[in-house]
Amino acid sequence: MCGIVGIFDTHGNRDIDREALRRMNESQHHRGPDEGELYLEKGLGMGHRRLSVIDVATGQQPFLNAARDVALVFNGEIYNYRALRDELTALGHVFRTKSDTEVVLQSWIAWGADCVRRLRGMFAFGIWDRRQQTMFLARDHLGVKPMFYSLLPDGHFVFGSELKSIMTFPLLSRRLNPRAVEDYFAYGYVPEPNTIFHNAFKLEPGHCILLKVGDRAVQPQRYWDLPFKPVPVGSDADVERELIERLREAVQSQMESEVPLGAFLSGGVDSSAVVAMMAGGKDPVTTCSIGFDDPEYDETEFANQVVRRYGTRHHAQVVDKDDYGLVDTLARLYDEPYADSSAIPTYRVCQLARRHVTVALSGDGGDENFAGYRRYRFAMAENSVRAKLPEAIRKPLFGTLGSIYPKADWAPRMFRAKTTFEALARDLVEGYFHGVAKLTDRQRERLFSDSFRAELQGYRAIDAMRRHARQAPTDDPLSMIQYLDFKTWLPGDILTKVDRASMAHSLEVRVPLLDHAFVEWASGLPPALKLRGGEGKYVLKKALEPHLPHDIMYRSKKGFSIPLAAWLRGPLRQAARDAVLGPRLLDTGMFDRGHLQQLVSEHESGLADHSTALWSLLMFDAFLRVSVGS
Repeated sequence: MCGIVGIFDTHGNRDIDREALRRMNESQHHRGPDEGELYLEKGLGMGHRRLSVIDVATGQQPFLNAARDVALVFNGEIYNYRALRDELTALGHVFRTKSDTEVVLQSWIAWGADCVRRLRGMFAFGIWDRRQQTMFLARDHLGVKPMFYSLLPDGHFVFGSELKSIMTFPLLSRRLNPRAVEDYFAYGYVPEPNTIFHNAFKLEPGHCILLKVGDRAVQPQRYWDLPFKPVPVGSDADVERELIERLREAVQSQMESEVPLGAFLSGGVDSSAVVAMMAGGKDPVTTCSIGFDDPEYDETEFANQVVRRYGTRHHAQVVDKDDYGLVDTLARLYDEPYADSSAIPTYRVCQLARRHVTVALSGDGGDENFAGYRRYRFAMAENSVRAKLPEAIRKPLFGTLGSIYPKADWAPRMFRAKTTFEALARDLVEGYFHGVAKLTDRQRERLFSDSFRAELQGYRAIDAMRRHARQAPTDDPLSMIQYLDFKTWLPGDILTKVDRASMAHSLEVRVPLLDHAFVEWASGLPPALKLRGGEGKYVLKKALEPHLPHDIMYRSKKGFSIPLAAWLRGPLRQAARDAVLGPRLLDTGMFDRGHLQQLVSEHESGLADHSTALWSLLMFDAFLRVSVGS
């Protein structure tokens, strides 16, 4: 696991500024504290920070072939590298190391851009091929590893593992992208391919870039997508048996390491399943959990059931539920506004894990693969009502009801009919967006100033989902919203959260449930096997019944919740007030001053719960302070 950076002169004839490259590389020292090297030649500079995991002795980078005309910087792990090395050796390629890094380089030499179709793993890399005068960048299928880039007006192309690395380049503007601001306040993060800055981008999962000297445009190309192609299925028992076989193989394939390896164990279905598939070797699995000092938020009793069943070498830490002192730390880690408050406990569990292991397996991806989120159940219930009424009747009927029904966020969900009516007036994608949005269209409209809304020129955050929906390889409603989560929520929120939190502690996290071959197979299972009778992850839970306690699988999951509303009325009250009503936010010209004052006063008085909006504003202010310097 590493951090990579690069500067490519598209003109091909200018010397690279070594000091600029060094600053880029050192900005992400935390990603690879073991080693750091630079490589420069005319028109090219590459940098690498290394966290040694496989082939500790000889896996240094930037890595060059024997002829020194192909150079690589690589972040990630290739789990099928041994099989690929055997195949390449049979083709006549000679290897000097035992590393997966050299396998990636030799794969490029053998197969060119098609090499990415053969890789199984998590990766982001850049390859310079002097023979072809070509720069090639790629990001893994699901976006486990990040890649940022920008083509500057003077013809320099810069890339790196974190946004901060390319933002150190002196010619890259820090002008904010208005559409990214709209997206942030809707999603709580900035979805791919945009970043918060105007001319900086994320390479989307399953995409690559091929640039030649003389190119003046960057055109990412997709090399992989979730197929949702039906797979042959027999009886439920047959599917359950195959699921366990495939899951075990995915987990076992990711357990190779020359440094201590373990797993996160939250007590939920997915992390428990990963631990169950890891167990059975000669040594006990090392597991790590955090608990909370408030039973309302604590799940350690469920983690302990797995610990006892599999005899893991367990490490647990209880943290204060009022662990709110990480606001500025998070702003520095994420480089752009990021409002998922579960980043706080995620940071803590990574901190704990790094004391005991260098590599940890996580259970992320189970909810997306098998429709485990509660919101899928709600979305399908709403969609079943939509299907019963013609659009010509449904839209005006529920649109009118939604407009006149009083808003009651404080009430139990069954009495919050306004939200349901509004969702039923929309189509599937609009309804799903409405359900996942941090702030609704109406709330964002009130939040933003007139001048900022004009600057958006009609752009709305739902357009990010619409773009993916248009290219979705499925028209099944459940599969469609899974696809939307794979394209937005998973890389933009979940994987971003884990990558930055883990890399802050130089911890490598692997995600076997996002092995792309496993994801392909799971996507092709009938939707009725994923969500049945209101039970999400139906087939996964049935398959795991012989392996995990019943209580773990058939209970309401608490997740990494934190008491935001209470924080913002208590220990964070003054900090939130200072941020939301302070000059930094107001000077942007983006926000309506009167509405900001209303949010603060109503929340502090208990008249309304505006914790989501206030936390989003607090984190936006922290971003401006830490990353923009305003």
